Amino acid sequence: MYEHIASKLQRGETIILDGGTGTDIQRRGAPMSGDTWCAEVNLTHPDIVRAVHHDYIAVGADVITANTFATSALLFNALGRDDELLAIDRAAVAIAREAAQGKPVAVAGSMSTMRPVVAGSDRTAKQQEWPEAQARALFERKAQNLASSGVDFILMEMMRDVAYSLWATQAALATGLPVWVGIATERRADGELVGFSHDDQLLDDVVRVLAATCPAHISIMHSSPNDTGDAIDIVKRHWQGPLGVYPESGYFKMPEWSFVDIISPGDLVDRAQGWQSQGVTAFGGCCGLGPDHIAALAKRYRA
Repeated sequence: MYEHIASKLQRGETIILDGGTGTDIQRRGAPMSGDTWCAEVNLTHPDIVRAVHHDYIAVGADVITANTFATSALLFNALGRDDELLAIDRAAVAIAREAAQGKPVAVAGSMSTMRPVVAGSDRTAKQQEWPEAQARALFERKAQNLASSGVDFILMEMMRDVAYSLWATQAALATGLPVWVGIATERRADGELVGFSHDDQLLDDVVRVLAATCPAHISIMHSSPNDTGDAIDIVKRHWQGPLGVYPESGYFKMPEWSFVDIISPGDLVDRAQGWQSQGVTAFGGCCGLGPDHIAALAKRYRA
């Protein structure tokens, strides 16, 4: 089904992405793990995962994302659960493919560089590092498993540094599938935009390195709507290809999302019109944003 998405990209048409998958799973009552966040739910509560995908499709999403963000190759390696990752991802992709069956909807496989998170926060625990060769091998195993499980393309999510993010993206590109890069940013105390939870990684450097891999698409995602416009301007210094946006709203306290001060669907649409003026053609939501937000975007851009 990626051919449909590729055609829309070529014509410069608007693409509607889904919203936050993991947070909507939590909102529906599935338990979140203190180690792996929403990863286990693919095995324990597949009906909830399937319902989330169905609802995003029903309100107009062109793309749904399999629940594979939290099955990070680094996280599961740190936990000694490398082989379990593969089985959980296969289950997640099968659920998403079932939800999309017979519909003009592409299934993306999410890849992240998520590491253990400090309990009660959204900050990466950085005590463990991986040698480049080992990290590349772990990312390659995950990417190849997503490809063999049947995703239409790979969606790199929360890319935020110039090492692990690059190695993960290159592993995804090596599958031969289309690859979309999603970069997460936040504003440092001095006003500079940096990689999310990586205040030593300037956004400009992250974008420059990842844009040079020549992916099919670049988005600013899991970032505050207030920082997104400035982040798009930085992306455009290094990237002339198609652009997307899917912001977050609320905040994470491992292992649960706090649905606090969530941007309204109407406000999201208003902001999207500003991002559209910057050249953005793909819109969706990340953590905290659900089907109501995607319905509002679809109504606005398909009216």
